[in-house]
Amino acid sequence: MEILGVRNNDVLTDALRGEPPPEWTRRPNAKDDLRGRARELRTQGMDYDEIVAELGVSKSSVSLWVRDLPLPEHLRYESCRQRQVAGLARYWVQERELREAARVAVSTAAANEIGHLTDREILIAGSIAYWCEGAKNKPHRRSDRIDFINSDPLMIKFFMRFLQTAGVTKDRLVFQISIHETADLAAAQRFWLETIGIEGARFNSPVIKRHRPRTVRKNTGADYHGCLRIQVRRSIRLYRQVEGWASAVMMIRSSRIGPDKVTTQAANRLSPDRSTTSLPGGDSNTGRAPGRGFEPRFTHGTAARPSIASP
Repeated sequence: MEILGVRNNDVLTDALRGEPPPEWTRRPNAKDDLRGRARELRTQGMDYDEIVAELGVSKSSVSLWVRDLPLPEHLRYESCRQRQVAGLARYWVQERELREAARVAVSTAAANEIGHLTDREILIAGSIAYWCEGAKNKPHRRSDRIDFINSDPLMIKFFMRFLQTAGVTKDRLVFQISIHETADLAAAQRFWLETIGIEGARFNSPVIKRHRPRTVRKNTGADYHGCLRIQVRRSIRLYRQVEGWASAVMMIRSSRIGPDKVTTQAANRLSPDRSTTSLPGGDSNTGRAPGRGFEPRFTHGTAARPSIASP
């Protein structure tokens, strides 16, 4: 330092910054061979755990030796994320199959427990289905008319079976499709005609739901057929019977009907000795206009949907 005229270590350090140290200043290290091997393995793409397993050294030593080397491509975040997503996709392909098999097994076993339904059981199930999905009286408005709407074809088929068991003839049924304007109305017409299986069924003008672009709808595509509304003409008596059956099942004590009367009506209608049930339909529904003809009619209209309310 005296020869160079430098009397400050900081000045000398700054002057020599970046200059490689002479070989004679290096001293041997006990793990220099392991360090060189670790760096070689790192350049080959191994991660820390693999290098530790290969050399038998600590992970902290490996980190100290190779942390200045660039990260291998397959260990970068994007590559790891892609492998993670691919792994999850492979997992769920197998997991979905297992879960679906378990679901089918439980569902099939439960269906086998039910077996064949008697007329009495059809009336019980149908009355509850109507009480959940059908139009019901409100304190401010009485209707006393069977008015059922649903989008599930299996539910529609069961309700048709319920009506048949209850003694409702086909000529008393009036149908109406409720569907979004962006859907295929003609295809929906064919679908529901095939579902109900009634040639020359009476259809009112469909209810067309206006499209709202801001609404994110999931019920789109070829499987969307809208909802089918089923109305029964001259159904005052049948509605009141359904009301009684549902009340008996749910043990409702209505203020209009005394408990004894509910119990007696339910016992008479749902007696186990009754193999079949035929409910007369000669009653009238005053003030209700009949359908518009037996042929299906599909035009844009503004028909009101049935009022759905809680019992």
